Amino acid sequence: MNQPVPEPAVIDFFSAAFLLPNVGAPFLVGLAVGYFAKKILKVALFLGGAAVVLLFIGEYYGVTQINDEALHQTAQNAADLATHSGNFLYTRLSHFTWKGGSAVAGFLAGLKLG
Repeated sequence: MNQPVPEPAVIDFFSAAFLLPNVGAPFLVGLAVGYFAKKILKVALFLGGAAVVLLFIGEYYGVTQINDEALHQTAQNAADLATHSGNFLYTRLSHFTWKGGSAVAGFLAGLKLG
C-alpha cells in the first residue's frame, strides 16, 4: 500500500519557454501600444496647435473673434479626454492577469520612447 508520492512539477522561471510568452510578449504589446499612443498624442497636439494659431491669425485680421473662456474650456476638455484615454489604456493593459506588470512596464517604456 506504500505508493510513492508524486513530486510537484518544477517550473524553471528563467527559461526561454517560460519568459517569452509570460513576460516578453506582454511587454512587447505594451511597448507597441505606448509608442503608438505617444505618437498619436503628438500628432493631435500638432494639429490642435495649428488650429489655434489659425484662429489667432483670423482674429488678428478681423475674420473671426475668439472667446478666451471658450478656448480655455475647450483646451481643458481635450486634456481631460487625453487623461481618460491614457487611463483606459493603462487599465486595459493591466488586465493581462499577472502578466499585467510586464505589459504596463512595456506601455510606460513605449511612452518614454515615443
